[in-house]
Amino acid sequence: MKNFYRLISTEDDKTFILVRMMTGAVFLSEGIQKFLYPAMRGSGRFENMGFPAPEFFAAFVGVFEILCGLFLIVGFVTRAAALAMLINMTVAIVVTKIPIAFGESFGPFVLRDLKTYGFWSMAHEMRTDFAMWLGSLFLIITGGGKWSADRLIMKRTPD
Repeated sequence: MKNFYRLISTEDDKTFILVRMMTGAVFLSEGIQKFLYPAMRGSGRFENMGFPAPEFFAAFVGVFEILCGLFLIVGFVTRAAALAMLINMTVAIVVTKIPIAFGESFGPFVLRDLKTYGFWSMAHEMRTDFAMWLGSLFLIITGGGKWSADRLIMKRTPD
C-alpha cells in the first residue's frame, strides 16, 4: 500500500489541472478516433505503418489512450497513466517520425509520402507527439496536482 501512496503523491498546485486536461483530452480523443475511423486512424493506419497484427495493435493502443486519457483528466493514478502514454508517444515518434528524419523506411516501419524529409519535416510532423510526450513527462514528475483524484485519495488516508 505504501508504494501506491507514493505513486499517487502529488504537489498541491492548482495549475497542474491545465496540463492534465490538455494531455488527457488529446489522448482520449485520439483513442476514440481509432475506433470511429479505423481505416484512417486505427487498424488501417497501423497496417500502413507496417505493424504486424494491425487490428490488435490499433485496438490495444486505442483502449490504452482512452483509459489513460480519462485517468489523466480526473487525475487518477496520474503518474502511471502518464508513464503509459510516455511509452506510447515514444513508440509513435520512433515508428512514424524517425523515418521522416532519414527519408527512408526502416525495419518493418514504412515511410509516409511527404513533400519533404529531413529534420525540419520531422519536427513539423511530430509537434503534437512531442507536446504529448512532454506533458506526460511533466505529469510523471509532478503528479496530478491539487484538483486530482490522487490528491483526494491522499487526503482521506491516514498517515
